[in-house]
Amino acid sequence: MMMRRHARWTVLSLGIPLVLACRPAGERVVLRNGTPGVAVGSDTVTPAAQAGAQAADFPPPAREVADIVAPRWTAEDDRDETGEFDTVVKLARIARGQAVADIGAGDGYYVARLSPLVGSEGVVFGQDIMPEYLALLQRRVVRDGLSNVRVVLGEAHDPRLPAGSVDVALMIHMYHEISQPFALLWNLASSMKPGGRLVILDLDRPTYGHGTPPSLLDCELSRVGYRRLSRRETGPEEYVAIYAAPTPAQRPAPAAISASLRRTPCRAP
Repeated sequence: MMMRRHARWTVLSLGIPLVLACRPAGERVVLRNGTPGVAVGSDTVTPAAQAGAQAADFPPPAREVADIVAPRWTAEDDRDETGEFDTVVKLARIARGQAVADIGAGDGYYVARLSPLVGSEGVVFGQDIMPEYLALLQRRVVRDGLSNVRVVLGEAHDPRLPAGSVDVALMIHMYHEISQPFALLWNLASSMKPGGRLVILDLDRPTYGHGTPPSLLDCELSRVGYRRLSRRETGPEEYVAIYAAPTPAQRPAPAAISASLRRTPCRAP
């Protein structure tokens, strides 16, 4: 599943102004599975849950954080040609009726493909922290009539997703851009259903080079109670790692995470 070029390093010209529309708030709807959604035609993008733990409760990572530089990783045709989406979906065991969250969804490559896959019985949360990217995603949702998609504004330390709502969370070529990973992972655990899985696609390279060494990824996730289920190489430097999310009762307290990281920081190899 090798990418032809690592074009995430260059801001892509999408031919769409990166601005939020200023029309009145749209009508709220309820999807068939009972999850609140955003009506087609709405320009309102908000958090989907109350705030969780604060970033100040957790230490920052002991590694560099890559800049967020573009709303997509690389050209969609190239990604389709390499079979990226099909590979990730197969490894993640995503199926009809599931609730899937794309964390750092950008302009919606995964969201657009997940929507028909999970069907009307499922829901897709397209989540990001960049309002201009969410404006692009919302326009795509409206244009394509993706009525089972909810576009969600999150924070760097908190995905702001509904409690106990997610079967599978995806982080696609973006983990290295998370500036508050311990807080984000802790708050994400609140949003996962029992048995929920976190699926991370990244490159085995330093975080400043827009990748995450697998040993560093394992270290950071394990400190918050995530347990690795599998890791598979999917191309040169590229891998998909899947983790079982802890229940809220299983995850360590923020103070315990901080103490553990003071004793033994998670550092790049």
